[in-house]
Amino acid sequence: MIDLTGKRALVTGGSRGIGRATALLLAECGASVVIAYRSREAEAADVVRAIEQRGGRAAAVAGDLGQRVDAERVVDEAAGFLGGLDLYVGNAGVWPAHDVALTEMDDAQWSATMRANLDAIFYTTRRVARELGDGGRIVLVTSTAAQRGEAFHADYAASKGAVVSLVKSLAVELGPRGITVNSVAPGWVDTEMTSWPLQGPDRARIEAAIPVGRVASPEDIAAPIVFLCAPQARHVTGEILNVNGGSVLCG
Repeated sequence: MIDLTGKRALVTGGSRGIGRATALLLAECGASVVIAYRSREAEAADVVRAIEQRGGRAAAVAGDLGQRVDAERVVDEAAGFLGGLDLYVGNAGVWPAHDVALTEMDDAQWSATMRANLDAIFYTTRRVARELGDGGRIVLVTSTAAQRGEAFHADYAASKGAVVSLVKSLAVELGPRGITVNSVAPGWVDTEMTSWPLQGPDRARIEAAIPVGRVASPEDIAAPIVFLCAPQARHVTGEILNVNGGSVLCG
């Protein structure tokens, strides 16, 4: 049984999908949780309400994490509400909604993806690292695309690949302070972000390429994230935990 009683967690991208499932599970395990969101106020309020109805403590903070001032404010507000931070799940990000060849990709798309998937992680993690003490946990959500690449989504794969390198760098840098840094790398997950291919005729082809025969649910990703936040994972750091049903066996 994972017991996170007394732990204080910040989950970015917490209003829906993987972030929502993670926030709920962290709270179920006893943590107090602040979720960060960009624009979905109603959904964020619903997550907070769900946690509170189960007897937990939660709050939501809005901000554009790709902007340094916003990212730092979100972390500061979360730490202020909770009285400090112990756990940080960096989940917020984007996946461009259409295939785009590199030769056709414009500067605006590249910059927007990097700002949402890399700059936001950098700004937020930098601030969080100043708040965490011994026993602190950082879990950054990446992707199988970070390790194998993703044709026609070079911006996404590159941004997530950079986060993988950041995880490995920070695991060594922050380890002496008693802070572990890991990543969970999902494959296909049934969320709003991936709805355009998964709700269309490509879903059967996608599922056929997954050895377990199905697309992951957000809860399938949340459980490994919460494990990496737990005392049971205290000797795991610098790890990229692939959760993809066997579709990408990258070790």
